[in-house]
Amino acid sequence: MAEVDLATLGWTDGDAQAFAALTETDLVPGRLALEHNHVYRVLTESGELLAEAAGRMKHEAEGRRDLPVVGDWVAVRLNPSGRAMIRAILPRRTRFSRKAAGRETEEQILAANVDAVFLVFGLDKPVNARAIERYVVVARQSGASPLVVLNKADLAADVADAVAEAATAAGDTPVVAVSTISGSGFDALEARLAVGRTVALLGPSGAGKSSIINRLIDQELLATGAVREWDARGRHTSVHRHLVVRAAGGLVIDTPGMRELQLWGSEGVVDSFADIAELGGACRFRDCRHDREPGCAVKAAVAAGTFDGGRYQSYLKLQAEEAALERKRDERAQAEAKRATKIVHRAMRSLQRDRDREGR
Repeated sequence: MAEVDLATLGWTDGDAQAFAALTETDLVPGRLALEHNHVYRVLTESGELLAEAAGRMKHEAEGRRDLPVVGDWVAVRLNPSGRAMIRAILPRRTRFSRKAAGRETEEQILAANVDAVFLVFGLDKPVNARAIERYVVVARQSGASPLVVLNKADLAADVADAVAEAATAAGDTPVVAVSTISGSGFDALEARLAVGRTVALLGPSGAGKSSIINRLIDQELLATGAVREWDARGRHTSVHRHLVVRAAGGLVIDTPGMRELQLWGSEGVVDSFADIAELGGACRFRDCRHDREPGCAVKAAVAAGTFDGGRYQSYLKLQAEEAALERKRDERAQAEAKRATKIVHRAMRSLQRDRDREGR
C-alpha cells in the first residue's frame, strides 16, 4: 500500500488527542488491517508494515478484548531491521462483540471503530427472521449503524416479499436487496460509504460478503491464492477479518461467516424490538416484561393473531440470553474481586508475620 493520509483511514480528532496523550516517544499511529498467528498488518501514513504486540501488552491482557483487533488504531514503534512493535491501543469508539465460543464468559471483539454494519444474508435460501433479529441486536450493541443486506436478489423468486419479511424481523433497521451480478441495490451501500467511514460486513457463511466487497472496491481483491506462512497474504480473507481501503473512499471490513453469534452487550434487545415496546405501552404494568405478567398487551396481541408469535418468542429468548449473560458477568466480577481480596489479605498476613519476626 502506498502512502496515505490518516484521515482516509478514518483518523478523528479524538484519535489524535488520545495519541498525543501517550507518554512514550518515537511512536507512529496506524490502523490494524489484518491479524494472523499474532502477526499484524498495520496501515500507516508511510505505508503498510508488519507488527506484533509488545510483550507487556500480552502479559497485562486480561482477555482477548485487551489485544489488538482489526479496525483498531494503534501506536507503533518502528523497527528498521524487523517487525514493528504495537505499544498501545487507542480507545475504541465502537466495537462489534460477541460472547466467545465455549463456557467461559469472555468477550470476543470482531471489529473496532466501525461506523456502519452491513448484516448480509443470501436470498438463495429462505429469509431467516430469527437470525436477522439476533444480528440486529448485536449490531445495535456495537454502537454502529446497522443495515440488513439481502444479497443474491437475482436468485429470489419474489424480492419484494423477501424484503417485506426481513423488514418485519429487522424492526426499524433498514433493509435493502442487492445483486453482485447485476449491481442492483448497490447505490444504497455506496451511500453509506465515504472518505474515512468504516463499514463491516457480517453474516452467516455463504451469504456473499466477499463478493459484495469485491464489487464495492471494483476488483477481485478477496480471492483465493497462494499462502505465505509469515503473514497469510493471499489466503482467502473470509478466513480472517480484513480491513480494505477503497479507492473511491471509505473502508470495508470483511469477516468470516459465523456459525454462532451469542450476545455480549447488556442492552440492545428492547431497542431492536420497537414494535413490542409500542404494544407494551398498553400493558397493565409499566414494567411489564411481556412474559408471565397479567394484563400484557403483547401477549394479548399474539393470542389474537395480530402480532407474530415467532417474533415474540425470539424477543423472549434474546431477553433471557441477555439476562443470563449479565448474571454470569456479575458472578465472574464478584469471583475476581474475591480472589483479589484474598491475595491482598494473604500479602498483609505475610507482611505482619515478617514484622513480628523482626520485633522479636
